[in-house]
Amino acid sequence: MSEPAHIIIIEDDEGSRAAYTRYLSKLGHKVADFPEADPALDYLRSNDGVSLVITDLMLPGTDGFGVLRAARQIHADVGVLMITGHASVESAVEAMKLGADDYLTKPVDLFELRRRTEAIIEKRQLADRVQQLELRVCEKFGKLVGRSKAMEALFRQMELVSRTRSNVLIVGESGTGKELVANAIHENSPRRAATFLPINCAAIPAEILESELFGHERGAFTGATGRKFGKFELADRGTLFLDEIGELPLEMQVKLLRVLEQREFMRVGGTETIKVDIRLLAATNSDLESAVEQGRFRSDLYYRLKVVTLRIPPLRERREDIPVLANHFLRQFAQENGREGMRFAPDAMKALWGARWEGNVRELRNLVESLVVLAPSPEIGLGDLPEEYRAGEAEPATGGAGGPDGAWAAPEPAPGGPESAPLTMDEIERRAILSALERTGGNRTQAAEILGIGLRTLQRKLKEYRLAGRTTEGGAPEGPQG
Repeated sequence: MSEPAHIIIIEDDEGSRAAYTRYLSKLGHKVADFPEADPALDYLRSNDGVSLVITDLMLPGTDGFGVLRAARQIHADVGVLMITGHASVESAVEAMKLGADDYLTKPVDLFELRRRTEAIIEKRQLADRVQQLELRVCEKFGKLVGRSKAMEALFRQMELVSRTRSNVLIVGESGTGKELVANAIHENSPRRAATFLPINCAAIPAEILESELFGHERGAFTGATGRKFGKFELADRGTLFLDEIGELPLEMQVKLLRVLEQREFMRVGGTETIKVDIRLLAATNSDLESAVEQGRFRSDLYYRLKVVTLRIPPLRERREDIPVLANHFLRQFAQENGREGMRFAPDAMKALWGARWEGNVRELRNLVESLVVLAPSPEIGLGDLPEEYRAGEAEPATGGAGGPDGAWAAPEPAPGGPESAPLTMDEIERRAILSALERTGGNRTQAAEILGIGLRTLQRKLKEYRLAGRTTEGGAPEGPQG
């Protein structure tokens, strides 16, 4: 049985209204009943805790369809159960198309009313719990920005792995934010009070890398005028992050493997064994499996590192995050540079959505920073973007909207069309809007926020698509409006 809920009943027949109210109240629900729509909708506006609206289809004034539309505009997550004395297939289908959760026909069986009501409430309460969990996870990893299904999946994995001491291999293209992920894992781990120490294996010459990692004693080599503590020693009881681990020379791979297995090492030129308690996080943008096959990376070290593997999706596989990231960076750099109030014009955001982003989030961040500095007016338009970003040609991704990551991808080209035919700006915009609506379950207010456009603009675009017969790829639902 579902938990007690706050329910609104709208029914103009006094006897039926009283029966529904009395029955649901006995089940423990808080029920407010009304003979017509307008006062019920006023009540809904002033009460955030309403879980379900039960409405008759035929009402004086605003009918049940009007109640459905208005209720979803007021509270996007409220459930709606439609009751109709007109048991026509057309009215039921229309109600479901408009977003009703379920419908009943008169005369209403009270046991069936209970069953349908509890099913809707349970579904809503479960969705609320999932949303609250995801919000808590996103808050924990606040420096990482993203609302796509791919990023939500990554956050959930990070939530689980942060509590452990297992080694983690973070894989992703350059610019996806591997160090941010590593730092977030450390900050949410039992080691958060200790040191997080990053080191880029590709940035340090091989001849001094051993000294950087393990330290050295005085006189160990020319120029060693005193004792130096290495990164392993400095990160004791904390987390050591080795970026670009694939660039580690083979001889250093042997020594790293020994430290991971024995939890001890010696400084260069030293004789004392030093024990350490560290958690190792490693990252790479290369294919370590291929490196193992080619003999450039030790297989035993590879399997020791990849106890847990986290993959960060490239930006082109989570395009619905582009407006979120772009607006995040815009607010950040506008504040830093004293240019608060800056915004992206719709044509500029459309072009950003369709860009290739080979440099991923880092490329987007750098672009937005330069736009904040160089744009002459508060509104960044298409003409303010560098020429290479104005084409807005989206590159198809490997995981589509229904793929394993839930990320958006450009649909397959139309039959008979060229595989590499470029998309028009209008088509990119349309797909962006439909993808955002799918991502939000049809919630137009949330979709508009993700896209960085006004709700009225979104509604106008959808109306234009309907008039042109271009609303969906094959029937995307209208969904709730707000």
